[in-house]
Amino acid sequence: MVTSVFIVSPSSDLKKEFIDALIGGHAGSERPGWFKTIVCDADKERLAAKAAALGVPEGELYGISLSEAAELLNAGREGEIVERVLGRFHALAPKFTCLPVEGADLDHGHRGLGIQALDGSLAANLASPVAVVSRCSRCSATFSRLYRAQAAEVIQVILSGDADEEAGRKALDPMGIPLIKVQELSQGVPELGKKVKAFAPVNVTPKRFEYDLIERAKSKKQRIVLPEGDDERILAAADAVLRREFADITILGDPEAIRRKASELGLANLDKAELLDVGKAPFRKELVDQFFELRKAKGITPEQAEIQLQDRNWFGTMMVKAGKADGMVSGAAGSTADTIRPALSIIKTAKGNSIASSVFLMCMKDRVLVFGDCAIITNPTPQQLSEIAVTSAKTAKAFGVEPRVALLSYSTGSSGTGPDVDAVKEAVELAKKSLPDLYPGLALDGPMQFDAALDPRTAKSKMPGSPVAGQATVLVFPDLNSGNIGYKAVQRTSGAVAVGPIIQGLNAPVNDLSRGCTVPDIINTVAITACQAQARQ
Repeated sequence: MVTSVFIVSPSSDLKKEFIDALIGGHAGSERPGWFKTIVCDADKERLAAKAAALGVPEGELYGISLSEAAELLNAGREGEIVERVLGRFHALAPKFTCLPVEGADLDHGHRGLGIQALDGSLAANLASPVAVVSRCSRCSATFSRLYRAQAAEVIQVILSGDADEEAGRKALDPMGIPLIKVQELSQGVPELGKKVKAFAPVNVTPKRFEYDLIERAKSKKQRIVLPEGDDERILAAADAVLRREFADITILGDPEAIRRKASELGLANLDKAELLDVGKAPFRKELVDQFFELRKAKGITPEQAEIQLQDRNWFGTMMVKAGKADGMVSGAAGSTADTIRPALSIIKTAKGNSIASSVFLMCMKDRVLVFGDCAIITNPTPQQLSEIAVTSAKTAKAFGVEPRVALLSYSTGSSGTGPDVDAVKEAVELAKKSLPDLYPGLALDGPMQFDAALDPRTAKSKMPGSPVAGQATVLVFPDLNSGNIGYKAVQRTSGAVAVGPIIQGLNAPVNDLSRGCTVPDIINTVAITACQAQARQ
């Protein structure tokens, strides 16, 4: 895996000088590369020289041109910039063992274009630690604050020349950012190298999460069935999935109607999808017969099985059960029950799970949190709540979120009593007893209030010594009422992207959409379902 570090400076010349020293310092034992986030006309000569030295085409060594970035920023399409830079960086990374990243030149008057904030966002999304190189103490502190404000992780400031070291330390100490003073820039390379090798990213940005999710889905493509072929959002999302080639798609509905609608909407990739009329599918009889065998003990007749599988959600679920698809996504036009009832009847819960539950992946500006259960279990018992906690931790881990589980209540620790908080206390004890068998070493604690779970200062006063308080990543709500209110409150007031609900605890992945879902919501849910299917295999 490549080691990267993101170098920024108020002076483009100083930044380039340090990057060259950094590359020279790694040339003996490693193969250093070079990547620049945003290039401008002044970079042409440098770009050509680096391409020749590294034996790599110029177009692979940078993320985007300044003119393109400015145009997309002005159009409000920053996400496209991030996607392009991430894609190019990760295409280049396997060719080198270490990859210094040269941030944008910020001394050419581009502040009005938002280039500074954009560069900080790119550093955060690349998950590269940031080093600030400067001759000015005040500027180094300003740059550190700027990049941190975009969720980038600044790990070092390197002051050179006549910079005031004492003033620099005074400005940086409150931020916890170490400073070293050097006369020659090459003197800063060994110290920075140690910190980069020890660096482990703390923050996961929404774009980074989405990129990693889709890359994971691409690694072993799965077939996902979408029963709601008459919904335009489903068709648009399917088109995007097929364009990005991270899953195979089956759409249920009238094939001719779907093709007409695709033409009207200008969707060019749906010819790659399998379009199925559930009444005419070539394997319909096979599924009906299997469904009858599964449900005959419940009193269903062959005629009733035939009728039941006219319903596209039931037919799609049977496709998953029979191995004709690896997972299903539905709910854009129906209720949660319409999606979940067939799954519970046909696919059933996995071994070790007494219930199916759900989580939302809450993509904040600087991290991804996991909220559960916000969609399925109305009033969980303490035993069910403990199961939700452990299952949610496993889901978090599967999607790259290191689980630290907080079971939430209106009271923290032993400060309160009453039936509701007592139920959470019991759930915590049950969960802790199950951990040696179900999830050894999992950090889990509670009951605790929402602020104690996430805010280190509050945690220090309310629950000192807890391995979870103040740094929770998985938040388990005591009931559906609080969970549903909680995720929507955070989503609407913070601008977080809520991905889900993700159904957990089933034998095969079936996921539900909100009727208010957007096309990006559907795309992400398809990717999640594909990754769940991979994990099952």
